[in-house]
Amino acid sequence: MRSIPRLALAGLLSAGLLAGGAVAQQSLTRTPAEVQAGAYKLDPDHGKITWSVDHLGFSTYVGQFVNVQADLTLDPANPANSQLTATIPLTEVDSNSDGLDAHLQTPDFFDTANHPVATFVSRSVTVDADDPSEATVIGDLTLRGVTRPVTMEVEFNQAGQSMGAYKAGFDGEATIRRSDFGINFALPALGDEVKLHIEGEFVRQ
Repeated sequence: MRSIPRLALAGLLSAGLLAGGAVAQQSLTRTPAEVQAGAYKLDPDHGKITWSVDHLGFSTYVGQFVNVQADLTLDPANPANSQLTATIPLTEVDSNSDGLDAHLQTPDFFDTANHPVATFVSRSVTVDADDPSEATVIGDLTLRGVTRPVTMEVEFNQAGQSMGAYKAGFDGEATIRRSDFGINFALPALGDEVKLHIEGEFVRQ
């Protein structure tokens, strides 16, 4: 059998790799209607909530909640039937300041001795008529024993096989007023509006 010249062999390997990459790429979708329906759980290693608040007018202070737990039921054929529930451990806050992390646990803020978690339960999902990758999710946020409606704008990123599992990824944005939940410490000097950015990779069960 005749040997294949090195240059030709390299070309064949490159073509094979490109073909494999194309197959892998085709397994991902950014079209919401193509996402697999069913039950999903948030991957806690790739899901977090970043919060930001005005700090005395000098800066915007940013921190995160990690180890968030969430369940998502997806119905791409009828998105209004989709549902999200989430549990946020308020003790799992990372503000990059040990002193602030400790202060946030006190009755001045979260009062985690009495209210260690916050919860969110969606009540409606409305897909944007002009862009089906965007949706408005309205739900109830319970924080410090107080429940208030919250509107979250959600963007679908993509879905498909990754690292041996089928995943769907989303980003979300919401704004709340901490005073609505009885967190009035240092108002009005310390900002009342808290902006939330939600990142989530959900794994199909």
